[in-house]
Order: sequence, then structure tokens, then C-alpha cells
Amino acid sequence: MKSYARHQSTQSSISTIYADIVSHDAESLSEDTITSYINALKQLYVIDDVQAWNPNLRSKTAIRTSDTRYYIDPSIATASLGIGPKELINDLKTMGLIFETLAIRDLRVYAEANNGQLYHYRDKSGLECDAVICLKDGTYGLIEIKIGGEDSISDGAETLKVLREKIDTDKMNAPSFLAVVIAVGDYAYKREDGVFVLPIGCIKE
Repeated sequence: MKSYARHQSTQSSISTIYADIVSHDAESLSEDTITSYINALKQLYVIDDVQAWNPNLRSKTAIRTSDTRYYIDPSIATASLGIGPKELINDLKTMGLIFETLAIRDLRVYAEANNGQLYHYRDKSGLECDAVICLKDGTYGLIEIKIGGEDSISDGAETLKVLREKIDTDKMNAPSFLAVVIAVGDYAYKREDGVFVLPIGCIKE
């Protein structure tokens, strides 16, 4: 559980998780055993990984197809790691991963309530999009998840715009929206470049 928590929000392989367990937890588990544990946790709805999105691109960029690993609820991850609010405030990197897990949970719920599916995107160049919401009518939106701060929001917006330009709109629709989901804020707004900024408390609207 601890190792999975350390690797949430990543596309870590079973071999990577195994190596992490050996180096941190001094447990003797085979990769096959770890795989069986992960499958059991999926069946119990403790973890719920996000599949990779495979759009039509103008270039021949190779797309990474590994799932992104997530607990179904961020509180399971914090409990597994034995950390609380004070530790998270002092470790913004881990805080960001925990917030991403929370945002993915909420986005998945809202997507599925609208007969949609949630995916993630990553290619060999390192370009990554945290969440892609796809509806059955072919419409979709690209989403980056950030704790907040103008620089962070701008970085997320630029990533989304780069990905949008890679999509071959002769073969598929252009994205219906680009959005950066942030942790705090009283209202959503639209930037001058057309990217929405959505506090997590506003996305249900």
C-alpha cells in the first residue's frame, strides 16, 4: 500500500513498484504477488487506474499506453503513507500528487455521470495531460491539475495548448475546452487565451 501511494499519479511499472518495496519496506514479494495484490485492490475498488488516451496526431509521436495509478480516494494514500495536514503543507510536491488524486476522483465521477470516460495522455517527448474527458458524441476536453499560483496555472495552460496543436483535426474533433483545475478559489474564469481556470469546488457546476 505504501509503495503504491508513493507511485500514484505516475505510470510506474510493476518492476518499479517491486524495486520500491525492496528498497523501502524490506518485504519479500515477487512481481507476480504484487500484480495479484493490485488486481485484488482493483476488484475491491481501492485503486482505480486511469487509461491512456490515444488521439490522432499530426506527427508520429509515440504515445505512452501505461495506465496512471490512483487510489480511489486520496485519504487512502495519506493513511498508507502515515502523513497528515502538517506534513503535506511542508511537502508541496506530495501535496500536489494528493490533490491530483482528489481532482481525478471528482472529474471521473462527473464524467461518468454524463456517460463519459476519463483518460490521461503522455507521449515519448514527455508532454503530459493529467485528464482527458471524452463523451460518447466524440466531444472531449483537456485538463491539467495544479495546486494553484499564476506561474503554475500558466504552465498548465501552455501544456494544454501545445497538446491541442498536435491533434490532427482533419481526423478528429478539436477539443471542446481546455481547463486548469486548481485547489483554491471562489470562482471559475476564462483566461485571455481561452483556457478555463476551475477551482475544484466549482467543477460540479
